[in-house]
Amino acid sequence: MEQGVSFDLDLIRRYDQSGPRYTSYPTAVEFDESFDAAAYQAACARSNQSGRPLSLYFHIPFCDTVCFYCACNKIATKDRSLAPPYLARVHRELAMQADLFDRSRVVEQLHWGGGTPTFLSHEQMTELMAVTRQHFTLADDEVGEFSIEIDPREADAAGVALLRRLGFNRMSLGVQDFDPQVQAAVNRIQTEAQTMAVLDAARQVGFRSVSIDLIYGLPFQTPERFARTLERIIAVGPERVSVFNYAHLPERFKPQRRINAADLPAPEVKLDILQSTIERLTSAGYVYIGMDHFARPDDELALAQRAGTLYRNFQGYSTHADCDLIGIGVTSIGMIDNTYGQNRRELEEYYADLDAGRLPVFRGIELSPDDLIRRDVITRLICHFELDIPATEARWAIDFSDYFADSLAKLRDMATDGLLDLGDRQIRILPRGRLLVRNICMAFDAYLATKTGPIGFSKVI
Repeated sequence: MEQGVSFDLDLIRRYDQSGPRYTSYPTAVEFDESFDAAAYQAACARSNQSGRPLSLYFHIPFCDTVCFYCACNKIATKDRSLAPPYLARVHRELAMQADLFDRSRVVEQLHWGGGTPTFLSHEQMTELMAVTRQHFTLADDEVGEFSIEIDPREADAAGVALLRRLGFNRMSLGVQDFDPQVQAAVNRIQTEAQTMAVLDAARQVGFRSVSIDLIYGLPFQTPERFARTLERIIAVGPERVSVFNYAHLPERFKPQRRINAADLPAPEVKLDILQSTIERLTSAGYVYIGMDHFARPDDELALAQRAGTLYRNFQGYSTHADCDLIGIGVTSIGMIDNTYGQNRRELEEYYADLDAGRLPVFRGIELSPDDLIRRDVITRLICHFELDIPATEARWAIDFSDYFADSLAKLRDMATDGLLDLGDRQIRILPRGRLLVRNICMAFDAYLATKTGPIGFSKVI
């Protein structure tokens, strides 16, 4: 498939709206507390009949310092004594989860996110991985995709070497912006030298992929300033670069209230930053994967996209589409069989469930046949920018034009605007429509059609 993208300012302005990022369908706003631990256990029993491989996600919620832009589920604290009681519960949950799955099912994907996973000491990280291996069968290094999110301020060469010995072979480095004024405005003081030292250490010990995370739309950013950060990143050539749009929602995320809205770049400046970023990255040889993500053409994500095997889940784009995902830790979300299940969001409630011997799953959703069909369509569009209509009809035993009559009516206007080609046998998102893939996917979202007023999602651009 063609992996290009083009920037059309007029289209972006006309399609400027809020919408889901589709790390799941249905999205988490549809989760309900009628789905509980018993429903989750039933889904696990069904999933064992499939023999599918497994994916493990661990949420480490602690951060030493709060970044004002952050919208993640985290606990900002300098008190490292909070980690042992949390890990004790995580170890307990690991054992309880392991009892639900056949040991023959291999863990092909593992991810530590946060928060800041490197908030943990070397000894705590070593123990957590040892307990994980005690309860689950992890794939060999050649097959397994084992990743960790790293704050370069919390890591050094010795820590990176330890992570590689523990089995991690991919990492994501939070950078956001190297500009000192921008860093001060968002309380993320991080030198370029700190970042490059971690990246160099990762390469020396054999990490197979390093991703750099940037954010555009932060206070005091301009196209020229952001370009300086971007050029430094391009010069060291990480395998992946993620460029996220900052969504200023202080009414929802308390840390953002400490950002002065008057210091934020105007919407037209944000678009200039985005346009120049796309041009610089693609000129440097990076491929636009979609949804803020770029990768080198020989990276696994780019290869999977060309092969039609790319997938999307709560950790973003993935090359392991056939895994059942087990969420471990406070707020974590799992995807088992035809369900999503989420753990308790408050630390005290998470602890109370586990101390009482209960799984901490408190809400979720069991997908209907319609949910499964729409998830398949949305996932294929958001990962591959195209949909084979006859194959979809055969896979789900539907007449596509009849089943999606309302969706196709919305797509016809988008086709007229040049976002996509709409044929009898294929939907193909064109380069000028790829930045607006969320808009296109929203045409297939049955839940959005029932909502009125603000829908609570971030802007698509």
